[in-house]
Amino acid sequence: MSQLFTDYTTDGFFDEMFEGPDVPRAAYERLFDGLRALRPATFAARSALVDRAYLTQGITFAHGGREQPFPFDLLPRLIPADEWAVLQRGLAQRVRALDMFIADIYGERSSVAAGVVPNRLVSTCEGYVREMVGITPPLGRFVHVAGVDLVRDDDGVWRVLEDNLRCPSGLSYVVQNRAFMRRAFPEAFTDHHVEPVGHAPFLLLSALMASAPEGRESPRVVVLTPGPANAAYYEHSFLAQQMGVPLVEGRDLTVRDRRVYLRTTAGRERVDVIYRRIDDGFLDPASLIADSLLGVAGLMQVCREGRVAVCNAVGTGVADDKAVYAYVPGIIRYFLDEEPILEQVPTYLLEREDEREHALANLDTLVVKAVDGAGGYGMLIGPHATPGERQAFAKRVRANPRGYIAQETIKLSRAPVLVGDRFQGRHVDLRPFVLYGDHPVVVPGGLTRVALRDGSLVVNSSQGGGSKDTWVLSR
Repeated sequence: MSQLFTDYTTDGFFDEMFEGPDVPRAAYERLFDGLRALRPATFAARSALVDRAYLTQGITFAHGGREQPFPFDLLPRLIPADEWAVLQRGLAQRVRALDMFIADIYGERSSVAAGVVPNRLVSTCEGYVREMVGITPPLGRFVHVAGVDLVRDDDGVWRVLEDNLRCPSGLSYVVQNRAFMRRAFPEAFTDHHVEPVGHAPFLLLSALMASAPEGRESPRVVVLTPGPANAAYYEHSFLAQQMGVPLVEGRDLTVRDRRVYLRTTAGRERVDVIYRRIDDGFLDPASLIADSLLGVAGLMQVCREGRVAVCNAVGTGVADDKAVYAYVPGIIRYFLDEEPILEQVPTYLLEREDEREHALANLDTLVVKAVDGAGGYGMLIGPHATPGERQAFAKRVRANPRGYIAQETIKLSRAPVLVGDRFQGRHVDLRPFVLYGDHPVVVPGGLTRVALRDGSLVVNSSQGGGSKDTWVLSR
């Protein structure tokens, strides 16, 4: 056995790499054999080299109030082709149904009339934007980019943990992780046929251009950022550069004659598609938050007239609500007349009295989440919480039951992560990206996020998590 795996144990969790002690899964056999020839110090030195490269190139995220390099673990996560084929179909199915659901909510509301989702649930979603009612975006499409978080339970079953449809982040790290992986560990690729991800920005650009208003043969696309102070600014600038489109702030755009224009040194140029990385409320001070300095006054009226596409469309956050998540299987059946391909995590809606009382009586075994929470904040992991923390959360739930859901605690799968000069098991999830132009396209693999603290279930970079390169094996 490689010295890198000395004392490595699976501890009763589903391990991504090993079936048992010293027994790698079939997909990992060649990689494991290759690691045998590496001394721990050699692998650790290569990992340190990548960390320094991330820092010098500004590949960072905000944590603890300051910018830090995004921790990257050099041992990739491998997904066999047959597993990926199922995930690919399930992700495409889910995004298609959610896009139809959002269009329906701001249009005919047939799903509400049919009892698929309650009207009160929709109208009380924080992501529901009343100003979008009656607006039909170009192609009728609301969702152009989706990041769907997946986990694997202790039986190895893939489950959807949550949907991210407003401004899902992380696609840049998928591309950069692969680029650095090839530089630092090129011999790992020689025995594997790995699906490429370097074309992901092109796939994104294709999806954005497909969303342009009808009649625009060469649509002008821009990336709208809040500016360098934003935690995800690196990603905004990277994707704009890779797509070959301008990176703009709200002050660079103006509305004239019911169209959006980009101010340039050569004059005004019409904009057809805005890939926005700004929250809904800040996009238009004339229609939404009046004191916003980030948006473009009059943008909503141009949207209403179908003269510009905002991607993702304003109001898509209605489907990010964690209470809506519980209804997604029914949404898939209603809009697609299909059974859901991907399973979900058992979820309790705390607005329902019986489910609330069950959850409050079992807080020590459940995870409780704020329906509008993100980044791992606003949640209680019952098995890891103190009695005082559980009691305080119970008071919050009773005061605002609509604001929370509870879920069964999933024993997230683990993967080997380099700690010092040896591998240790850490919990992981996976965020694949679905780019929806003419049809949904799933970028192979996605962002594997790693909870770097021993025993932690929180993988978010905003709370100190890291990432791995994710390989989809083509054969």
